[in-house]
Amino acid sequence: MSSPPRLFISYSWSTSEHEQWVIDLATELVNSGVDVVLDKWDLREGHDSIAFMEKMVTDPSISKVILVCDQVYASKADDRSGGVGTETQIISAEVYAKQSQDKFVAVIAEKSDAGKPYLPAYYKSRIYVDLSEIDRYSENFEKLLRWIFDKPLYMKPEIGKPPSFIIEPDAPALGTSALAKRVIEGIKSEKGYARGALDEYLSLFSEHLERFRIAGGEGEMDDRVVKSIEDFTPSRNELIQIVTALAQYADPQTYVPRIHRFFESLVPYLSRPPQITQWIDVDFDNFKFIVHELFLYSIAVLLRGEHIESATYLLSQPYYVPGNSDCGKNAIVSYTVFREHMKSLDIRNQRLKSNRLSMRADLLEQRSKTSGVLFRYVMQADFVCFLRADLIRTDSYDRWWPETLIYADRHYGPFELFARSVSKTYLSRTLSLLGVASLDELKAKLDEYASGRRNLPRWQFDSFGPSTLLGFGQLGTKV
Repeated sequence: MSSPPRLFISYSWSTSEHEQWVIDLATELVNSGVDVVLDKWDLREGHDSIAFMEKMVTDPSISKVILVCDQVYASKADDRSGGVGTETQIISAEVYAKQSQDKFVAVIAEKSDAGKPYLPAYYKSRIYVDLSEIDRYSENFEKLLRWIFDKPLYMKPEIGKPPSFIIEPDAPALGTSALAKRVIEGIKSEKGYARGALDEYLSLFSEHLERFRIAGGEGEMDDRVVKSIEDFTPSRNELIQIVTALAQYADPQTYVPRIHRFFESLVPYLSRPPQITQWIDVDFDNFKFIVHELFLYSIAVLLRGEHIESATYLLSQPYYVPGNSDCGKNAIVSYTVFREHMKSLDIRNQRLKSNRLSMRADLLEQRSKTSGVLFRYVMQADFVCFLRADLIRTDSYDRWWPETLIYADRHYGPFELFARSVSKTYLSRTLSLLGVASLDELKAKLDEYASGRRNLPRWQFDSFGPSTLLGFGQLGTKV
C-alpha cells in the first residue's frame, strides 16, 4: 500500500478563531488519509521556526502545500512581514520558477465585503479552492482532496483513432458542402434566393445519398455498416447546421414543408430499390440508421429552439411513398417509418460478444458528441416521437422504439420541453405535439402504463418512467 501524501499548511495566526479553523481543516484532512504537517502539531519549543518553514516548503517529501488565505495572510504575504512573509519569499520563488507547479494551492478562508477572495499578489492569476462558503464547503473540500491525491474529477480520455472520412480519401461524400454554405448564408442574411437554394440542396442531398449504398465487399457486413455511418458524419453535421440556421434565423414554419418533402424522399432508401433483385435483410441498415438519426436531430433542433409547431408538422403530416402500394404496402406512412430495426447491429453485438443492451443507442450517444447538439435534446426528441406514436396509434406495428431512452436513468427529472409546460399556455402547444387534446387524456394513457395494460419498451430489466420524464404532476399548474 502506498504511503499517504504529506501536506504542509501555511497560514497566519490572525485570530484564535482562525487558528481553530485551520486546526479543524487539518484534522479533517488527516481523517481523510492525508499526512498533514502543521506547526501546532510539529513545531516544538526550541525549534527554529524559520528553518522549519523553509524545510516544509522545499522538502521533497512534502508533496503538497496549501496556503490558507484570509485578509491578514494576504497582507503579510504582500508586505513580506513575519513568518508568512518568510514563507512567501520561498513559495513565490517556487511558483514563479515553475509555471506548471501543482505543489501549491490557495485555500480561501475569508472574503472581502465585496465577495472577493483575499489572495497574495503573486497568486492572483492561479486557481484556488474556496472553503469560505458553508453551503459549498463539502463540494469544495472534495475538490481539495482530489487535488491532494492527484485524482481529478474529470479525466481526459485516451486519444482514439481518426474517423475513416478523415484518413480515407476515397470515402463517399455527398458533394453538397458549397451549396450548404450558400443556404446558410442566405438564411442568415434573409436573401431572396434562400428558399430556392434550400430546395436545391435537399434535392441533391437526397439524390447523392445513393453514393452511400453498400455494395458487395470484403469483411463483415456489420463492420461495413458502421463504417458507412461513420463516413456519413460530415453530411449529417451539415444538415444539422442548416436546420439550426432555420431555427435561429428564420421562421421554420415557412420551410418545414420542404423539410417534410425531403424526409419523404428518403423513405425509399429504407428498403429494396426496384433495380436490385438479390439482397439480404442487412443490406440497407446503414440507410436505416442514417435516416433515423437525421430525423431525430431535426426534431431535436426544432424543439430546442421552441419551434413546437414545426416539429408537430413533421410528426403529424403523413409521408407519401410513390409506388409503395404496388408492393402491398401503404402509399401513405407515418413518421414511425424512419425508425426501423437494424439486424446488423444485433449480429455485431453477438459477433463481438459486446453484451450491450442496445448498440444502436450506444452509437447515437457516441455520435452526439460531434454533432453540436447535446444528447439530452436528442433523448427529448426520441421521447416525444415515442410518446406521440404510442398515444395515437391504432396499428400495433405503428410504434416508435426510443433507442436513446436506455440512457434515461441519467435524466432525473422532466425534459426541458415538459419542465416549461408548467405554463398552461405552453402546455397547450405541447399537448398538440403529443397528439392529445387534454391532460385527462394524457393521464388516461399514463395510467395504462402504470397498470400494465400498455407495455413500455424494455431492454432486459431496464426501462423508463414516462410520468417522470413528463414531470406530469407539474404540467399546467401555472398561468
